[in-house]
Amino acid sequence: MKTTTDQRIPAARKLGLVIQRLEDEVLVYDTHRNAAHCLNANAALIWGHCDGKRTVSDLTNAMQNTGNGTIGEGQARKLVRLALRQLEAADLLESPIEPPVETNGLTRRQLIKAAGMAALVAVPMVSSIVAPTAAQAATCLASGQSCTASAQCCSGLCNVTTCT
Repeated sequence: MKTTTDQRIPAARKLGLVIQRLEDEVLVYDTHRNAAHCLNANAALIWGHCDGKRTVSDLTNAMQNTGNGTIGEGQARKLVRLALRQLEAADLLESPIEPPVETNGLTRRQLIKAAGMAALVAVPMVSSIVAPTAAQAATCLASGQSCTASAQCCSGLCNVTTCT
């Protein structure tokens, strides 16, 4: 993230990611960390605008101009900051961001309470899971691998100590 005077400029990470855009969300697979992330429409909007050129104020304007008339500037600013924290936690930003002091510790629940129920739909959400590596996902041993029981082998046959 670059800094100019008092404007923070977040940049989305692009290397090592497989990105699939869907109708209402974006799926991101991090090949370096074997983690999958699902960004809802608003989190995807903010992440998509993190080009290393736009400031947090620009992101706030983009959030306000989504066509959802229920979001005021203050709410949009809080939503952008929440999204940036979630994106940083998911390691989807180039570098860590320094949140403003007034938003430290602000949770989604507190944000919804402060913004009102109308903002519930607008809350950016980044859901993450750790995906197993190919070796971890294997459920059986291939032919020629060492085994101790036939149940371990894909063929169902463990001959002495080798799957056949």
